[in-house]
Amino acid sequence: MKLQTGEAEEPPSRPRAAHTLLSNTQLPVDTLTPLARTGHAPDLGHAPGLGHAPDLGLLAARTERFPAGRRTRAFRRRYFPDIDPRQWNDWRWQARNRIRSLEQLERIFALSGDERDAVVRHQGSLPLGITPYYASLMSRDDPDEPLRRTHIPVGTEYIKTPGEADDPLGEDGHSAVPGLVHRYPDRVLFLATGFCSTYCRYCTRSRMVGDAGGDYSFSRPQWEDALNYIADNPQIRDVLISGGDPLTLSDERLDYLLGRLRGIKHVEFIRLGTKVPAVLPMRVTRSLIKVLRRHHPLWMSVHFTHPAELSPEVTEAVTRLADAGIPLGSQTVLLKGINDSVDTLKALYHGLLMRRVRPYYLYQCDPITGSSHFRTPVDKGLEIMQGLRGHTTGYAVPTYVIDAPGGGGKIPLLPDYVAGREGDDLILKNFEGNLYRYTDPGGTAGADRACGEGSL
Repeated sequence: MKLQTGEAEEPPSRPRAAHTLLSNTQLPVDTLTPLARTGHAPDLGHAPGLGHAPDLGLLAARTERFPAGRRTRAFRRRYFPDIDPRQWNDWRWQARNRIRSLEQLERIFALSGDERDAVVRHQGSLPLGITPYYASLMSRDDPDEPLRRTHIPVGTEYIKTPGEADDPLGEDGHSAVPGLVHRYPDRVLFLATGFCSTYCRYCTRSRMVGDAGGDYSFSRPQWEDALNYIADNPQIRDVLISGGDPLTLSDERLDYLLGRLRGIKHVEFIRLGTKVPAVLPMRVTRSLIKVLRRHHPLWMSVHFTHPAELSPEVTEAVTRLADAGIPLGSQTVLLKGINDSVDTLKALYHGLLMRRVRPYYLYQCDPITGSSHFRTPVDKGLEIMQGLRGHTTGYAVPTYVIDAPGGGGKIPLLPDYVAGREGDDLILKNFEGNLYRYTDPGGTAGADRACGEGSL
């Protein structure tokens, strides 16, 4: 996939008017404002190595009241003592003050030797990046704590095992134009940016996010080419906007993109794929909600990993989205030693349902290069599904899928509940392992297997 020009690693320091968005079509999508580019704009923070005191008047004008959990408040007072709660709750401050270096990590975390060596060794795409807010949810001392394991590199990340690839889903080969993946007949994947507020170490698109460079960058001309392709192909009715993370775009850029898509008559369905509500919940501002409400019907797939993410801040963010009429579906990646148990996922899914987020997909971890330490056997996923189905509400049971390598698309997997067949009776096994007859004249399902033992 050949993309155009370079992408700024940081999000814009302040919004620009929507009517000026595309005045210079040669600038990358996420370019900083001129003051931010030259370094003369005031830095939005004050902590060792993280900037200077902000213009509080400007900051107050663009922030709003947002809840803070007890753990996060304690973290802010300890590690960012000079940061006002208004600054902390400014999503741009969070994005610009992400933990991105070994020095910043070691100021907060007691790193293992493996973690330290892996951070020093890193080059290229998928950089280290953790928002201060998300860091507040992690253990400072335990390298095996689930959220920490998903965001601080370890040495296994640099080992390529059989079956792994930089682009395991074959997205580059299915790109109709740069940044637009057209794999299914009626829907496309629109990659709007390569920027994320945090970088998950198991990222499917690790090849193109952060400081990837080379063929992977995201520009305004690329957006226009993708929009023109969608407009020229009336079979496309569904557009998933992803990246990177599209909610790291400014309100104005996001409004522009959604408006352009809404202006294409045959586009019926727009989805946003994001982890922002989990890692940068203060991004869900009142002004963002106003933008999103203008473009209904709009759906959102939110990436949640572990019940430790379900903080008061996250509750506020997803409540705002749900109150805006946006259906929310959770996409969770099954990760070894992190969330690969029925109890952990049940706690996550129950917590999400209580926050009006419907568990949607449980993904088998993609075989991205360097991901062997995250991947479970498929048997583990089937075991978890069997432990959920019938043991909790159906709304809390996602679809377990493998995204087939090479571009085959999502393939759902279920435990096998067909025990066999006796004449016109299909023999089924329920969640307790008991057998039941279902009259199915003329059917053939189950005819290839002998019935197991159980109650009939």
